[in-house]
Amino acid sequence: MREVTATGQSVDEAVQSALEQLNTSRDQVEVDIIDEGKKGILGVFGAKRAIVKVRLAKNPIQEAEKFILDVVQKMNVDVEITTTVESNHVTYELSGEKIALLIGKRGQTLNALQYLTHLVINKEGNQYYTVTLDAEGYRSRRQETLEGLALRMADKAKRIGKKVALEPMPAFERKVIHSVLQDSKEVTTYSDGVEPHRHVVIKPS
Repeated sequence: MREVTATGQSVDEAVQSALEQLNTSRDQVEVDIIDEGKKGILGVFGAKRAIVKVRLAKNPIQEAEKFILDVVQKMNVDVEITTTVESNHVTYELSGEKIALLIGKRGQTLNALQYLTHLVINKEGNQYYTVTLDAEGYRSRRQETLEGLALRMADKAKRIGKKVALEPMPAFERKVIHSVLQDSKEVTTYSDGVEPHRHVVIKPS
């Protein structure tokens, strides 16, 4: 049961009745007031009961999880999802066979799915979530690769005395490059270009 119509002497009483029937709490539902009711004369004559329609609100974190499962099943990949929530950040860790299909070249498939998951989880707009979609530890391996790339390209920029442009990357990957080199006195970094071709440029100081 996801929706009930309930009545009461007041709107609050009607809502409470609906919550008891749904076995849930006020913060987990959406309420439509059909009739606010009337107290009537002396609280009795001409009194009219309040009527409300109460339904369980969709859980955006679970909806996004269902979305991921739906997409990967269409790709003929079986996965298990471990969901971790820290404040307003949600991490979906995928594991299973053929996981490389979900990662794609340089994580492009995983990044695209992460972007879509971010749209799905925030479509109701009641609360804003950030999302990390990981596949068997790919993100930490990719971070190590990016950190190494940042240092190598910084050395190259210093050696040739010219700015070096990296390949296009999503914002959270560009951030890794920037953070690795932010304290360097020999190079500076900035992002250039327009999404999805935005990239980091490393420039000798």
